[in-house]
Amino acid sequence: MAAAAQPHVMVLPFPAQGHVIPLMELSHRLVEQGFMIDFVNTEFNHNRVLKALAEKGTIPGGIRLLSVPDGLGPADDHTDIGKLVQVLPSAMLSLLEKMIISKKIKWVIVDVSMSWALELATTVGVRIALFSTYSAAVFALRMNLPKLIEDGILDETGNVKRHEMVQLMPPIDAAEIPWVSLGSTQERRRFNIQNVFRTNQLMALAEVIVCNTFREIESEALAPLSNALPVGPLVAPASGQTGHFLAEDLTCLTWLNTQAPGSVIYVAFGSSTIFDVAQFHELANGLALSGQPFLWVVRPNFTNGIQEDWFNEYKDYVGGKGLVVSWAPQQRVLSHPSIACFMSHCGWNSTMEGVLHGVPFLCWPYFSDQFCNQSYICNVWEIGIKLDRDIKGIVTQEEIKNKVAQLLGDEGIKERAATLKATAHASIQEGGSSHQNFLKLANFLREQ
Repeated sequence: MAAAAQPHVMVLPFPAQGHVIPLMELSHRLVEQGFMIDFVNTEFNHNRVLKALAEKGTIPGGIRLLSVPDGLGPADDHTDIGKLVQVLPSAMLSLLEKMIISKKIKWVIVDVSMSWALELATTVGVRIALFSTYSAAVFALRMNLPKLIEDGILDETGNVKRHEMVQLMPPIDAAEIPWVSLGSTQERRRFNIQNVFRTNQLMALAEVIVCNTFREIESEALAPLSNALPVGPLVAPASGQTGHFLAEDLTCLTWLNTQAPGSVIYVAFGSSTIFDVAQFHELANGLALSGQPFLWVVRPNFTNGIQEDWFNEYKDYVGGKGLVVSWAPQQRVLSHPSIACFMSHCGWNSTMEGVLHGVPFLCWPYFSDQFCNQSYICNVWEIGIKLDRDIKGIVTQEEIKNKVAQLLGDEGIKERAATLKATAHASIQEGGSSHQNFLKLANFLREQ
């Protein structure tokens, strides 16, 4: 009798770091179940991943890194989310169709932010598992967007008509709805809203919706999603990451070993947040004023206009009290016993990772779904504190100093974070809700 063919799945992330990482984590899990994965990045991100791997890491067996053009020219900004959303479908769809046919792919795991690719179900007959890179609550909010327009809270161009709290779980201000806060211009807001309308019509083509969450933490939001499989929190593979655009600085782990238990503020704002010079200075001074040791991730493009001499002097001044790195192995950092709290942009990956490791949050959202995640953290789960802006829109150094002291002195927040950590770990262990759902997903994907 011939051996069963190795199940073969294509994975299609949106070309941003916060989308590639969880889909790569899921891919590693599927490889452990015997799958072959074709992981399709844009050419620009494919080259970034290979460069980071050349410095640290190797591509695991079972994952093939493939690439396609993103539709932008050499002079364009290949990290501009608004532009990418507009050009990706026409640039990628026919190429993906050819790849699927030539490789005889039966299943594609499609990032929800690439929902236009659901059309592949009709054009080449492939089966689709949709992957939500944001919470089940935000997915539900996406499906509810037409109702918000019908109720007069938003108009069809994404302008807020009534400033009020949208009473979903968690409650969110109308101005902080992801597809509104993502649009830097009215034209982009209009495109975002219309794109959601258009792709919502395709959602029925997905046979399953895979969510990086767990039933116990989002039971209310998951209830209306009948074909959802929550499989989170997803965990970084023990072999090391393969989807990072920057090489991880592992020296920070050695530094953390020298710090007292529960003392270090971990400061990281993901891959898209940008600070102006004034805000960067306030953050730098606020961390120094806090009196706590801190580990601060400052990406190369985190800010513009900072004088290198000033920043070098600052790093010398904070000395052994503070360490600045360009990129960090985040899950290994958050699991370290010296970490006291996580100053975060509240991206969904960071939110799930903080929950998994029982770390309280200082919340500083930037855009998109991050305000919704902040509402979960502060208003629903009560495991963090919001950093407030002053009248000029700045989070001041005094605000940072005061909120650090408030958070570190709040035993209730620490206890609730520890309880959620235990629940999260139980969900991904054998017999847990997310572990069982992952096995269901693997069985789905084996169906050819």
